[in-house]
Amino acid sequence: MFKEFKEFAMKGNLIDMAVAFVMGGAFATVVTAFIQGVFLPVLAPIMGGIDLSSLKFTVVGAEVNAAGEVVREAAIVEFGGFISATISFLIVAFAMFLIIKGMNSMKAKEEAAPPPPPPRQEVLLEEIRNLLAKDR
Repeated sequence: MFKEFKEFAMKGNLIDMAVAFVMGGAFATVVTAFIQGVFLPVLAPIMGGIDLSSLKFTVVGAEVNAAGEVVREAAIVEFGGFISATISFLIVAFAMFLIIKGMNSMKAKEEAAPPPPPPRQEVLLEEIRNLLAKDR
């Protein structure tokens, strides 16, 4: 059983997929850092100083008693993080699209080999057919 598991774990496709998951996670981290540290701060002045990651909507405000203690917490929808995550997703998806498109174009060039010539027997039969058609 251990031998079978070792053969399964050492297959090329499984190792490639593991490397792809690790690279995807690292790429997502880089994109998230880019969005949070570069893209959103540059976008904030354009949007009038609004920080997208801190956008939220209060559905129901907090309820406070006479002593100033919070009796019921506020119901808040924090959609700014969702917007940041959506931008990150779109950037990652576009980058992956470009990578796959590049790989597919390279693969198409490799597969464009000329077809093998037909067998000699078929060539002779075609010549005979053409000669017979010409004589008619």
